[in-house]
Amino acid sequence: MFLPRTVEADLPGRGITTLYRAGAIAARILPGPLAAAVPQVLALPLSKTLREKRRMVERHMSRAMGSEATSTDIRRATTNAFASYCRYWIESFRLPSVRSTRLSKGIEVPDYQYVEQALSRGKGVILALPHLGGWEWAGFWMATVNKLPITVVVEPIEPPELFQWFAGFRSRLGMKVVPLGPSAGPEIAASLKRNEIVCLLCDRDIAGGGTEVEFLGERTTLPAGPALLALRTGASVLPTAVYFQPRGGHLGVVRPPLDTTRQATVKEDVERVTGALADELAILIRRAPEQWHLFQPNWPSDSTLES
Repeated sequence: MFLPRTVEADLPGRGITTLYRAGAIAARILPGPLAAAVPQVLALPLSKTLREKRRMVERHMSRAMGSEATSTDIRRATTNAFASYCRYWIESFRLPSVRSTRLSKGIEVPDYQYVEQALSRGKGVILALPHLGGWEWAGFWMATVNKLPITVVVEPIEPPELFQWFAGFRSRLGMKVVPLGPSAGPEIAASLKRNEIVCLLCDRDIAGGGTEVEFLGERTTLPAGPALLALRTGASVLPTAVYFQPRGGHLGVVRPPLDTTRQATVKEDVERVTGALADELAILIRRAPEQWHLFQPNWPSDSTLES
């Protein structure tokens, strides 16, 4: 989530929250065709205005698209990433008014059997996702149509009023919100013990202190939480992504469970599983890099762009 830095600096906490509330109301009252058109309209001016974030996204697109991508390809994908992010928010704000039948018609999950098989083991499921596409649609679909308890772990944001508003918003979508922090681990473990689904965004080491891995051709760190939780609880880890499709559709891709059997020391097993997860996330991102909503530094070399 982002606003121009000057806006963030000038608005008090209550003002920022009011701004998002107003955006949510506006998104819900827009006619469907107009709401679908807005992301493409906003993408170019947003990417031109938020220059630092555009430069960061261009770096990420270059990593995801590989050496064969031309500068024109990368620029186009970067603009489309802004459009995809706008669609994410507009769609998320409109979700509370979407009927169950529309939810089901609006998503395909060809390999959903991996989720069902994991739940049948009775030890909980970790859906490990990148910041990509429209995962909120899938979460709402599982919570309301499939009646599955969903726990989502989110980054605490400032001001607290804004975080509380977003937590309440997701709770109304049927999801339990757990802020990232010291208490997150026990709460997630308890959810898994109840054989519930936990959604973890895993392509950015927000808290720091993660496990070093090779990710999209460069060394960085990714959160060790998914691997550590799976090793401790026996939960299945399913790399997952939800892609935007034309005409308001969504495609859920669920990959086979990672091998989380104990093979060595805890540290070595965490490194192995996190490395495997990094490979899976790369596969999911490369499938549609223009839908990857990562606007922050994610590799040590990214710090040179910020300085």
